[in-house]
Amino acid sequence: MISVKEAKQIVNEHCHQLGAIHIDLYKATGFVLAEDIYAQHDSPPFNQSAMDGYAYSFSEGSPTKELLIIGEMAAGDLPKNISVNNSAIRIFTGAQVPPEFDTVVMQEKVEVTGDKLVIKDEAEKKGMNVRLKGSQIAKGSLALKSGTIIKPGTSGFLASIGIDQVKVTRRPKISIISTGNELMAPGKDLDPGKVYECNTYSLNAALTEYGIEQIAIYKVLDNQKDIESAVSKCLQDSDVIILSGGVSVGDYDFVSRALETCGVKCLFHKVKQKPGKPLYFGKKDDTLVFGLPGNPAALLTCFYEYIAPMLFKMMGYPSEQTDKIQLKLSAPYVKKEGLTHFLKGKANGGEVTILNAQESYLMSSFAMANCIVQLDESRSNFEKGELVEVQLLH
Repeated sequence: MISVKEAKQIVNEHCHQLGAIHIDLYKATGFVLAEDIYAQHDSPPFNQSAMDGYAYSFSEGSPTKELLIIGEMAAGDLPKNISVNNSAIRIFTGAQVPPEFDTVVMQEKVEVTGDKLVIKDEAEKKGMNVRLKGSQIAKGSLALKSGTIIKPGTSGFLASIGIDQVKVTRRPKISIISTGNELMAPGKDLDPGKVYECNTYSLNAALTEYGIEQIAIYKVLDNQKDIESAVSKCLQDSDVIILSGGVSVGDYDFVSRALETCGVKCLFHKVKQKPGKPLYFGKKDDTLVFGLPGNPAALLTCFYEYIAPMLFKMMGYPSEQTDKIQLKLSAPYVKKEGLTHFLKGKANGGEVTILNAQESYLMSSFAMANCIVQLDESRSNFEKGELVEVQLLH
């Protein structure tokens, strides 16, 4: 049995960033750029009015001088040759400022009589209210670095410089295999001796929350042959296989034996932690395999502590992307030494409260939790106000 630190290091060493794909920018939110992007054009591509008002040449305008209004420019219009001195044009936000003009005065800061304009702006200065060509980014400049997460602002920026397709790190294909003779699907009347199966639901929800869409779900009985068949099928096209249940050492725990038969190399089996001690991790070729405990809270804890960080790395997220923080305990806590404890908690402000109902089969506290508290294996007593490591949940 290995420590939590050793187990996490092994998982990290055996997972790698996935390959890249090209996708439509509309569908790229949450993906990570897999290449540097350079501006193909100046942005804005021309001097642009930032206001509804009047464009003119600063050297010709003054609070006492009349300018002749010779036309107007709406957004999208092309400028015409302007040959009249001491002139101005009506202009609207986003329109191209003709090259003869360099300044825009707000419409509220002028006096118009017929086709005559007098500027009444005491703060008048050259270039005001004009967005200069290339002021957002110049052609050929680095727009975004590889490794940038595409968020709404990122997407808008890329579109504003003419990008509609991006090269991103693809997301993994995940297979979930739920084992257990005692399990029934929700929505049916419960038979004697049975319980409702919930692990595929929590795992599917967690994976979906991370933007993973290619999720295959299989449900099999506690039968080595059936488990082997499901694993063999999933090994053909999955980046990650997650099995729930059957990873302990009971008479009906067939998962580790089935994985060995299918050629999966065991990298560790059992970790000094509570819950989730029977955790299994293995690999065949490029497919990573996790055997998680069947107890629902233990399974979800193992997902957040081991699988979620691995998925971030596979999807190309920056290494500093983490939801681990330090918070103060709201009350003292006592545990046995020798095992790292992962406890469902409620973070609020600068402190965290360890919830009741911590048993590995109880999901009620997970439904209320917004974090997992990690308590070191080498200690037993933790004081109120002591800083502890907390994994925030999305």
